Amino acid sequence: MSLFALKEGRHWLLYLLMPILLLALSVVSLGVGYVDMSPLRLLQGTWEGELLASRILLELRVPRTALCLLVGAVLGLAGAALQGLLRNPLAEPSLLGVSSGAALGAVLALYSGFADAFALALPLAGLLGTALALGIVFALAGRGSSSNTLVLAGVAVSSLFGALIALTLNWAKTPTAVSEIVFWMMGSLADRSNHELLLATPFMLVGALLLLRCRRGLAALSLGEETAHSLGVNLGRLRTLVLLGTACCVGAAVSVAGTIGFIGLVAPHLMRPLVRGDAARLLPASALAGAILLTLADLGVRLMHTQTAELKLGVLTSLVGAPFFLLLILRHRSQDV
Repeated sequence: MSLFALKEGRHWLLYLLMPILLLALSVVSLGVGYVDMSPLRLLQGTWEGELLASRILLELRVPRTALCLLVGAVLGLAGAALQGLLRNPLAEPSLLGVSSGAALGAVLALYSGFADAFALALPLAGLLGTALALGIVFALAGRGSSSNTLVLAGVAVSSLFGALIALTLNWAKTPTAVSEIVFWMMGSLADRSNHELLLATPFMLVGALLLLRCRRGLAALSLGEETAHSLGVNLGRLRTLVLLGTACCVGAAVSVAGTIGFIGLVAPHLMRPLVRGDAARLLPASALAGAILLTLADLGVRLMHTQTAELKLGVLTSLVGAPFFLLLILRHRSQDV
């Protein structure tokens, strides 16, 4: 067997095992909750038309599990796309101001009351905030800028939008409004319904399709801008597609799940050695890894549930992701020495 055939076999093995793992985690997620009812009892009651069992399964656990898979997948996909576009392994949506932009848009929708008055206000506000953040980042960095310049611009925009979010909290009229915004910003999929699932899914799917269309362009870009241009890649169009796809993915994800960090950073790094650095295969692999990671994290917050409150999903991903990010920084520093 040739080396090429061996690599292809490993790729197919990767794409076979990961969906099986994801399916198993989804089944476990549907069976884990705060109501003391076994999975078989839950399925049997739903099949027989029992009101309590069907409402728990179909109106609470199915939307939560589906959103967990979708949000994790698009965050992993967006992180891989941004890392490929910037050719910076430390790039991810929260570092480039993308998550902060989506959070600011959603916070303003909550603060103004549009989120209650208009069904699409929250995802649309998240999309607009993401697009604004990315637009400012690329405008500040300038055309043909280096990846380091884009990251610095992203940090600046993220800090600015974070300050605007704090200002909005400062102007909140009631303590209830403050607590609602703060709890939402911590990131959670608790109590999400089919309403949020139906609102966010179309935007996330459109964004995912846009990013997946960039696979070959990002693979060519990994060889250098001159090489990519000689292969017929329109770098301006590629950057626009990644920007729009990231805006749709992250904006919709943040609008329903709040701020969930580090999935977009960790998932591509876990998959990169397995796909041998192939940028075209990295995107779908990162989407699968992101869905698996967020499902595991969501199962973790449910299993660690106490009588007082559920640990927020964004808090857990940050507690796990921040040390991973520090290890990456130390690794790259050692390579530069």
